[in-house]
Amino acid sequence: MTVLPPYKLAHVVLRTANFVHMVNFYKTFLGAHASYETDQISFLTYDEEHHRVAIAAIPGTTPRNPTASGMDHVAFTYSTLHDLLTSWRQRRDMGVVPILCVNHGPTVSIYYEDPDGNRIETQIDAFKDMEEATAFMKTSEFAENPLGAEFDPAEMLAKLEQGESEEVLIKRPNIGPVSFKDMTAKYLK
Repeated sequence: MTVLPPYKLAHVVLRTANFVHMVNFYKTFLGAHASYETDQISFLTYDEEHHRVAIAAIPGTTPRNPTASGMDHVAFTYSTLHDLLTSWRQRRDMGVVPILCVNHGPTVSIYYEDPDGNRIETQIDAFKDMEEATAFMKTSEFAENPLGAEFDPAEMLAKLEQGESEEVLIKRPNIGPVSFKDMTAKYLK
């Protein structure tokens, strides 16, 4: 038996002891605004949904333990490589820099960390549909390296602005095996 799945992911709620910084970060990071906000809770949206991220100042909340079990990150998808890289440049210009940039194959992804140490992925889908992405994930190339190849977003954006096609730029280079330990060490530093 299979459980009936939901039709969409509605929102993420973050508990914090660092309320003002977290709210300001997510407003900046997502280009969001509050649909409702007090000094203890903020409901943020950037689209038609009444809120995509909520941030709550819950009494007794302690700082995040980065080595504890739990959700690792939340991901936000952009429509095009140009949009992903434009948002990267805008964030960089506001002092928000990524912790890791990786072409996973199925996605091209840029990872960040918020003031509480929660990780956020911004990405694009690298294939025209999920069937093609899933097929790539079943290849020996992906089995050899399920993590991907790091990239420089400034270099990729420059190539894009010089006329190189998104289709060429989003194709993951085959760099051979990548150590899970090495990649996660960069991600968790």
